[in-house]
Amino acid sequence: MSVAADGSRRTRPIGRTTRATVPAVSDSLELTVRYEDAGDGWVTAQVLEVPGAISEGRGRGEARANVIDALQTVLMPDEQLAGEASGDREPLILTVGG
Repeated sequence: MSVAADGSRRTRPIGRTTRATVPAVSDSLELTVRYEDAGDGWVTAQVLEVPGAISEGRGRGEARANVIDALQTVLMPDEQLAGEASGDREPLILTVGG
């Protein structure tokens, strides 16, 4: 077993599988939504940490709902690229609370 620079403990590969123990993992991800007046009653909402996650709506509530939908779309894997990806994979579920 070895310890990496980030403090995680690593074990030797077994076959093609590598195991690691991570000391601490957060169960939540905090993102920032910026709202801007787009004129004529429209509001633009953008998730600052995720390029392309931007939308608008008639009012802040609709803009928020729309930008969450945009975030889900941006984070949705491209099936063609996902099929070509090599290496170890596991699903990650991101839940956005209301």
